[in-house]
Amino acid sequence: MEEPKDVDTSSVSGAEADDAAPATIEVWWTEPENADPTNPMSWSSRKKWTNILTISAISFLTPGVVHAGPGSPVRHGRFRHRLPRFATFVVSIFVLGFACGPLVLAPLSELYGRVLVYHVTNVLFCIFTVACALARGPAMLLAFRFLSGFAGVATITIGSGTIADVMPRERRGRAVSIWSVGTILGPMVGPIIGGYVADVAGWRWMFWIMAIVVGVVTVIAYFVLEETYPPVLLERKAARLRKETGNPHYRSKLALDLTPTQLFTRSILRPTKMLLCCPIVTVMCTYVAILYGTLYLLFSTYSFVFKEVYGFSTTAAGLVFLAGGMGTLAGLAYIANFSDRSVRKYAAAGKPVLPEARLPLVITVPGALTFPLGLFVYGWSAEARVHWIVPQIGTAITGFGSILVFVAVQTYLIDAFEGHAASVVGANAVLRGLAGALIPLGGLGLYEALGWGWGNSLLGFVALLFAPILWILGAHGARIRDMKSNKLEL
Repeated sequence: MEEPKDVDTSSVSGAEADDAAPATIEVWWTEPENADPTNPMSWSSRKKWTNILTISAISFLTPGVVHAGPGSPVRHGRFRHRLPRFATFVVSIFVLGFACGPLVLAPLSELYGRVLVYHVTNVLFCIFTVACALARGPAMLLAFRFLSGFAGVATITIGSGTIADVMPRERRGRAVSIWSVGTILGPMVGPIIGGYVADVAGWRWMFWIMAIVVGVVTVIAYFVLEETYPPVLLERKAARLRKETGNPHYRSKLALDLTPTQLFTRSILRPTKMLLCCPIVTVMCTYVAILYGTLYLLFSTYSFVFKEVYGFSTTAAGLVFLAGGMGTLAGLAYIANFSDRSVRKYAAAGKPVLPEARLPLVITVPGALTFPLGLFVYGWSAEARVHWIVPQIGTAITGFGSILVFVAVQTYLIDAFEGHAASVVGANAVLRGLAGALIPLGGLGLYEALGWGWGNSLLGFVALLFAPILWILGAHGARIRDMKSNKLEL
């Protein structure tokens, strides 16, 4: 019988001579690899971008629900609550779900593939959003907000893994930048739309409309998204060959000699292990978590600042998020231009393309410095009660700096841990989710104690303290990664 073309026959030599110990037949992409239609790396650009943009759309909706009028249930009917910071807690409990979800969803995506996790969590996210609309008390609302965050974080956690599956390294920066549009702009646009709907039609309609939109996108995603994770695709190919040929010795080249239980245990522990035992991951994720938590603190207090200091109405207070969104879009355009350019520069010079190519000074210097600069401008202009456009400029500068750091760190981690991109990004999502949930809870207390000026300055100084991390890793990251402490058995 003719050997199937989609196997690696290098491991079958001697099999016919030794029937007692048949050799494993390794299954790989059909040669040449870049022409195999089942290999996600060989997909057409249109197919790749259709998948990435669909994931980005879902990633936009999920964090948009976080701040979609979070205070509305407090201002209406039975959810008038005695706890003065309940509105902030409604946000924090959702983000806490963001922190817990990656611990389970990232490993599941590396066990069963990306698409299955996307589809299941999209449906659950829609269901839990409807449950929020039907909530009969604060406890029920908080419970379903947590579950919404847990399920909704899937595309934010696994999206980078999908990009690593389909995009070669020299094109990955632009893809991560575009995918990040949803994850960053969602919390900024959500309050504008959600706040308006809640004030005009009531807070329950806010959740109903979000659920309908999520449902429509879920249906579209079901027909658009395709599996991209190579180990899962190759295992399916091996199973097909075993069934077609009756030969049980076909085996994916990426398969591990582990039982399903052992594989699940290793996968479920991997994000935590990377976060706690790999210094590079720990430091980078801590830096991102501080910036992420600071942003969520700002998001949760914008309405207080612009209502108390400038007398904005509820609807107008929602519009203040636009400045940060515009700064973020400018940052995305900036890093999309320079991230892949630095990688191609290394390749054109014949140098090995290392992950550190994602951390050029042209990205890390403006990113690390403009984030605290924006905080200083925002805080002290609000303290001095100068025209409202000045603190808005500050939020735009902060948005610009934050996206540069987020995308630079994200692409660096993906390139440095390419085989476990979902897990390392999951580790990143866990820590930043915890920061995003917990830091805003103390935000009002911080500003009450220090004022808008010194309160934001303190946050700016903390961010500035971590800035050199990017510059050190950009210059010496290769040597640091080669240290024994950064080499883990994953």
